[in-house]
Amino acid sequence: MKVKAYGKINIALDVIGKRDDGYHLLKMIMQTVNIYDELELKKSAKGIKITSNKSFVPTDNRNLVYKAIELFCNTYSVEKAISVHIEKNIPVEAGMAGGSTDAAAALRAMRDLYKPEISDKELMELGVKIGADVPYCIKGGTALCEGIGEVITELKPFKDKLLVVVKPNFGVSTIATYKGFKLSEVKQHPKVDELIEAMNRDDLKYVADNMMNLLELVTLKEHEEISRIKEFMCAEGALGSMMSGSGPTVFGFFDSEEKANKCAEMLKDKYKEVFVTSTI
Repeated sequence: MKVKAYGKINIALDVIGKRDDGYHLLKMIMQTVNIYDELELKKSAKGIKITSNKSFVPTDNRNLVYKAIELFCNTYSVEKAISVHIEKNIPVEAGMAGGSTDAAAALRAMRDLYKPEISDKELMELGVKIGADVPYCIKGGTALCEGIGEVITELKPFKDKLLVVVKPNFGVSTIATYKGFKLSEVKQHPKVDELIEAMNRDDLKYVADNMMNLLELVTLKEHEEISRIKEFMCAEGALGSMMSGSGPTVFGFFDSEEKANKCAEMLKDKYKEVFVTSTI
């Protein structure tokens, strides 16, 4: 079985509090984009075996796909006899949920192979044990995600919006970013409800002008290059530009394919991972 695992961007990321266990309480607008990994699953003789086209992807129990399959097998008494090849295209340590979406795709595939009666809700409850972004990645599309990310409200699709996505030539630790975040330093919060209204009326200009990610308060301090990429995109015709998740990936919305392609070509002179893509 072959399955696609799509990446995501955040159109808004608000931090509204912190739980006793250290997890931050969030209010986010998440959006699937047409950049994806591919997973090929095959029944094998014994055990869980992971391979990948990228040498830096762990192939043992540190891999979220491994964790997802192991959890599924343990929960539903399924024999652990699966091999998975991960064709990695989504940038890693990038704020695009690359590991989480692979885990979500593995859970969906395992359900299709072994337990088709399991609902999305049940699968999402399983997924949150692996990571806070996994439930959203199981669902995908356009969604409001609250709690630690696991309380998901489906929104009107915000499809076919043109994007340039660039990952700088370094990664960022999500854990370190959240550790460095101080709610007391926040002077302004994202207008999440207004952004949702704008998305409902398909007002890309309002969205691009008003999208906000509070984790930029941490990551931009440490990596000025992210600010430079945002400024460059806007100078090259982006309607607005922002960091996704904990970063360092930057995306910009465009209303012209010509401008988007020109911007991307110029960024490719400096960065290895540059995409012209769209929301789906």
